Amino acid sequence: MTLTYEDRVAITDLIAMHGHLCDSGELDRLDEVFTADVLYDVTDFGQEVLRGVAACADAGRALGELNPVGHHVTNIVLNEEADGRVRARSKGIGVNADGTSGSVIYEDTVLRLGQGWRISRRKVIARRVPLGG
Repeated sequence: MTLTYEDRVAITDLIAMHGHLCDSGELDRLDEVFTADVLYDVTDFGQEVLRGVAACADAGRALGELNPVGHHVTNIVLNEEADGRVRARSKGIGVNADGTSGSVIYEDTVLRLGQGWRISRRKVIARRVPLGG
């Protein structure tokens, strides 16, 4: 299977939708972005891997006021694997209520399901030093 232009647009929109849902507090809609059994790896932040879309929503609620006010994603690169999965790598910028910000890399595995594309695995890697450290 070759990724079509429409697939690329749909996957890019999917990755962007995560930030919109989080920033608006619509965490009950994360199943529009992730598979039900998503693995969301935030171990780079000293946390455990979150397993399942409900765990992701619960983690966002638990962070409360510590959540960024803005999740911004950019530099999306898509690579199709032989088995039909798509590896997506993108950069994220989180803007906090106090004006500070941080940068991350998202490494996603994206699958096509009956309801469309969904992220089945996301690893979030903090960018703490320039030039790859």
